[in-house]
Amino acid sequence: MKQLVNNHLSHQELEDFQTKFKALADTKRLRLLNVLSLKGKTCVCDLTEEMQMSQSKLSYHLKILVDANLLKMETKGTWNYYSVNETEVDALLSEQLCCILKPSK
Repeated sequence: MKQLVNNHLSHQELEDFQTKFKALADTKRLRLLNVLSLKGKTCVCDLTEEMQMSQSKLSYHLKILVDANLLKMETKGTWNYYSVNETEVDALLSEQLCCILKPSK
């Protein structure tokens, strides 16, 4: 994410935040982020049991998080491995976001 200039965001930056917050607005996806933040890089095959979800439903939620750039995906053979994109998550928890929501502080 770029450094804010005069606390004004571009239309694209606002859309990026919208995508991320929409991805976070679901308990299953929040749980996925929590599980992956605790386990580190994990195979989708191991997440199905942990999340008690079919692979197709799990893949749907993982895709939303990957599209929001909150997860990284790495393919090894026939399996996909997922991990938290620490840079993006840290940016959402940073002073930068505070400056957007509370620019007078």
